[in-house]
Amino acid sequence: MPYLKKKWLDIASLALSALCVVHCLALPFLVVLLPALTPFTGSWVHAALVLTAAPISLWAIRASHVWRKWQISAPIVSGLILLALAAFIPALSDVEVAMSVIGALLIAAGHTCNYLYHRPVHVHDRACGHAEGLAGE
Repeated sequence: MPYLKKKWLDIASLALSALCVVHCLALPFLVVLLPALTPFTGSWVHAALVLTAAPISLWAIRASHVWRKWQISAPIVSGLILLALAAFIPALSDVEVAMSVIGALLIAAGHTCNYLYHRPVHVHDRACGHAEGLAGE
């Protein structure tokens, strides 16, 4: 799979993880201030985020072949499991926010590692167009 496609899968997964963290941490404060936002705090929001994040994250893992690298895939899968448990098991409602935040952070960490792992390495030398002015030349 082309590098650009893998890159955007990781970026999409990072964005969804960030959205989840913002939702879990900031939205309760906004709800106190703005009662009109109450519909966005229901369990359907968590379920929708999980059902959106899981396929994209799993696709990114498969597309970049990091399922073979447990250091990258384990945090992502663990985070998805935590998000799914928090979203779909009502008995965990007391710890839902904590589980969601930890899960989203694990997913973000895994996708950040995957993004950095697959980033092409650029070496500055005279062949690249922006090497002028480097120290020692």
